[in-house]
Amino acid sequence: MARVVITGAGTVNPLGHDVPETYAAMAEGRSAIGRLDLLDLDRLSVKIGAQITGWKGEFDRSDLVWMDPFAQYAVASARQAMAQAGLDATSEAGVIIGSAGGGLQTVDDNYRAVFAMGKNRVHPFTVPRLMASAAASLVARDLGLRGPSFTVASACSSSNHAIGQAFQMVRAGMAPVMLAGGSDAMLCFGGLKAWEGLRVLSETACRPFSKGRDGMVMGEGAAVFVLEDRDCALARGARPLAEIAGFAMTSDPGDMVQPSIEGAVRAMERALQDARLAPGDIGYINAHGTGTAANDRCEAQAIAHIFQGSALVSSTKSLHGHLIGGAGAVELLACLMALQTGAIAPTAGYLGLDDACAIPLVTMKKTARVGAVLSNSFAFGGLNAVLALKVA
Repeated sequence: MARVVITGAGTVNPLGHDVPETYAAMAEGRSAIGRLDLLDLDRLSVKIGAQITGWKGEFDRSDLVWMDPFAQYAVASARQAMAQAGLDATSEAGVIIGSAGGGLQTVDDNYRAVFAMGKNRVHPFTVPRLMASAAASLVARDLGLRGPSFTVASACSSSNHAIGQAFQMVRAGMAPVMLAGGSDAMLCFGGLKAWEGLRVLSETACRPFSKGRDGMVMGEGAAVFVLEDRDCALARGARPLAEIAGFAMTSDPGDMVQPSIEGAVRAMERALQDARLAPGDIGYINAHGTGTAANDRCEAQAIAHIFQGSALVSSTKSLHGHLIGGAGAVELLACLMALQTGAIAPTAGYLGLDDACAIPLVTMKKTARVGAVLSNSFAFGGLNAVLALKVA
């Protein structure tokens, strides 16, 4: 089977409007979490989040009629990734985008129009804007991609599942090039009200693996990557950013919202096996690390069980918030940064050790020699997806 490398990356997220800006914020540990600016904020009990600010996508008005914000972020990220990879439109390439919510801003706007404002008609393109597959379709349309294209929706693991599926397709020879990543934009009144109902949102900060943690903080954004057959990439003179060495996905046949230590262990172990790596080979783990009591405890215990303190760990959700379906994609940037520069994105908001989370957590600026990494995503419904990467 083919070896698969990443040759391009792009992103629009609360930390930055491209990869260099995001790397700089991650390396410094700068958090984008703050007070939200959105309609009907006074009716929300949770008023903080990580919003994308100051970004203006370069889209024609004729394109914007089709594009919910989550699709705009995905298309802009894909353009950046293709530019870095040095690729023009290629009919053989495909795209897989992970998204848990799809066009939630469009849904929110149209419910408001019908139920609050009493309107009897909505925009004729409401359905194309809100469907979860819109981002994948619009990326393919924008870049002229005619290969296999679809959307993955697996809650907070959507990005990792999308990237993992694209990796397997390139490795198996189904496509020489695939674009893959994730995007979500849930920072609207209806989206936040739904999450408030779960009672998992913090009103103060995201503090993964820390004592005093009291919940997750919502974010928004996207990241997209170009995945290529390594031999083809090298033959055309491309410079790989990293090699995807392995991928695994497992499910927990248990509670819909409670995490499982056993499921996380199996996913990480199988990703290592697929990559032909030993636990001692992993220098850094980008943890799922939501800042909720149960998730952090289970994930920390699963990491400790396998790695015995040998790998550095951090959660960048403390910086950019929880991007839900886009989370794993933006978090993969922290993995690429560690492999390329040795900079480890620190975990913000740390207040001290929780004995149930005894792992080598990075909480300040740090550099280290890293040859291989894991990126964890563990979603509601027991949907686990882990990527293993190494220096190309």
